[in-house]
Amino acid sequence: MSGAQGSHSLAFRVMRLCRPSFQVDPPLLLDPADLFAGEDILDDPVAASQLPRLLQAQFSKNSHSDLSYTSRFLLHDSSDATGLTGLLVLPQAFGAIYLGETFCSYISVNNSSNFEVRDVIIKAEIQTERQRILLLDSSKSPVETIRAGGRYDFIVEHDVKELGAHTLVCTALYNDGDGERKYLPQFFKFMVANPLSVRTKVRVVKDSTFLEACIENHTKSNLFMDQVDFEPSPNWNAEIINADKRYSEHKSTTREIFKPPVLVRSGGGIHKFLYQLKLLTLGPSPLKVEGSNILGKFQITWRTNMGEPGRLQTQQILGSPIARKELELHVVEMPDVIRLERPFTLHMRLTTQTERELGPFEVWMSQNGSDDEKVVMVNGLQKMVIPRVEPYGSTDFHLNLIATKPGVQRIAGIKVLDTTEKKAYDHPLADLEIYVDLE
Repeated sequence: MSGAQGSHSLAFRVMRLCRPSFQVDPPLLLDPADLFAGEDILDDPVAASQLPRLLQAQFSKNSHSDLSYTSRFLLHDSSDATGLTGLLVLPQAFGAIYLGETFCSYISVNNSSNFEVRDVIIKAEIQTERQRILLLDSSKSPVETIRAGGRYDFIVEHDVKELGAHTLVCTALYNDGDGERKYLPQFFKFMVANPLSVRTKVRVVKDSTFLEACIENHTKSNLFMDQVDFEPSPNWNAEIINADKRYSEHKSTTREIFKPPVLVRSGGGIHKFLYQLKLLTLGPSPLKVEGSNILGKFQITWRTNMGEPGRLQTQQILGSPIARKELELHVVEMPDVIRLERPFTLHMRLTTQTERELGPFEVWMSQNGSDDEKVVMVNGLQKMVIPRVEPYGSTDFHLNLIATKPGVQRIAGIKVLDTTEKKAYDHPLADLEIYVDLE
């Protein structure tokens, strides 16, 4: 067995398999009208009317008999200005390899000696900074022989999931013409870059969380996004907010059949997505998710200009930690019309968010400020007693009030006291706006 430093009969040849690119030829093409007439000819109506006939006569003579190819710089069709010749160019090197793509390589083992080699064991591996991935191993079924001047070809594929330096390691263990067992290693290095970046912003507005995602294209080709889906964690429900929502509803049948991809242009093009997230609830009480701030992750798939696919999954996106209140107060029902200085009733619901039983409670309105400043007052007893509430349970009660001022008023200053723990909850109810109508 000899090492890699000796002479070898075999050698690896590696070519990356990827789709060809367009051949772009940007010559200086001229409009035929500029060769025979200047801009001033259009000022003379008689000469301008004769120009199409003269040009047609000139082109009819040279269109099929131009063996010298003298009209190669003429712009015969508007599409000629793009510079596309209709030809395709095969890749000459590994080129740019991006995260999320499938690296596909055509490997040829060539026998350049004058003797055949036998019992060839071939291995192909991808080596990264973190791991070593086996792509091909013919140990159990070696190649019996490779004739002199012959070759053995195979294809390997690898889903690129890591950034940075990668090495394609190809090894061959074989018997040469003298019967000596030799070992041949060859290394092919390439870099994996990030095709796009996903920047997120999280904003919390009352009970809703808004997630903005900005996707930026770092490649040299356009990316057509087939799928940009946000997968929320089990605690959340997500809904995308589209600017063309009305148009989407009108064209819903067509869009279900064919969903047009989102174009993110090459060289730093961006596209933004906006999602509204709401915490899931089961019945009257929310899910138990104290301290959980994992919102979810993105699944992104795309295709390039030539249709090559790519796929990425982002890490978990974190939001602000959920500060779950021990006690929450909600309005279940209120009158449609509230009359000035007439009693009205609010149907309230008190909900606990802890694993222990709370209560009994006392509910009253804060007495801060003078009576002249109060726009809503309690009708009857100033304090209401509410029995104990089970863990993650709720209880309903009615609060009788009187409005003392007309117009749009705000109800605030409702307090709840746990009489057992002597703990007061200030403003458990978010400010509630009501409209007070005159008689």
